[in-house]
This record gives sequence, structure tokens and C-alpha cells, in this order.
Amino acid sequence: MLLSEVFLKLGEDHFGVLVRGVSMGKLRTYQRFESFKVHAHLGKLNTETLRKAIPRLWARLGEGDQDLAADLAQAILLSHLDLILAVLEFLGIPNDNGFFAKDVDASAHLTPGWQQRVYDQFRGAYPAPVLLLYINHLASELDKSAECFLEPGEKEEI
Repeated sequence: MLLSEVFLKLGEDHFGVLVRGVSMGKLRTYQRFESFKVHAHLGKLNTETLRKAIPRLWARLGEGDQDLAADLAQAILLSHLDLILAVLEFLGIPNDNGFFAKDVDASAHLTPGWQQRVYDQFRGAYPAPVLLLYINHLASELDKSAECFLEPGEKEEI
């Protein structure tokens, strides 16, 4: 599952919510500010320029820009580390403050139905677009066989 496809399947409305939730402070704290600015093709990065860039970023994702998708996902998820920590703890996946080793074997933790269990546990506690992005991001990292997970009853936008 490609991250650009995840964004597209979540839909343009969810995408706007996700991008508007990016924290400039978190990007600076984790030293991702300049890198994100460059990959987003923004001369200046602040909440206003990022909000105005949403249509261009959406179009680039539609063209399959995987580097942008990865940077966007990272920027969005860094802004919601509390969610990441809660989900990883809920699943029992070993991590270091929300970050796990790239070679971690999470198969024992990602048993069938894990996406739905995570969604049921955390819906209402976190914004749905962020929760859905993280479920799918985690699947793309650790559960290569997983399909894109959407809210029950939601249609894919692609």
C-alpha cells in the first residue's frame, strides 16, 4: 500500500483536515521543518502558506509523489505523537517514545482485525482523519498484507 494512495483513499476533505493539523513547532523540534518545506516545494513554511498549498499538494499526491506522501505523513504524525504512543501501547508494539526499530517484527501484535480494534478503541478520542492515517501508515510499515482501512461505511475517493 503506497502512502499517496492512502491519502487519496481517505479523500480530499480528510486531507485538508490532516494538513491543517501540522504543527510547525513539532517540525522544528524533530528537525523536519526545512526538509518538509523543501519537499512540499514551499519557499516559506507557516500555517497560512501550508493551508494555501493544500490543492497543489493534493494534485501532487494524485500524480503519485511518494516522497511528498512520506514527508506529509511524517509531518502530520509528528504533530500527533500522543496518538502514536497510545496506539503502539494498545497493540503492545515495542517502541521508544513512539518510534520503533525498522526491523521490528510486529506480526504477533498485528493479529487479524487489528485495524478495526484500533479504530474502535480510539475513535472519538482523536480526530478520525489522523487515526485513519496512522492505522494505514502503521500497516504500510509493519503489515504489508493489509488493505487500506477506511471508516466503516466510507467509500474510497479514488
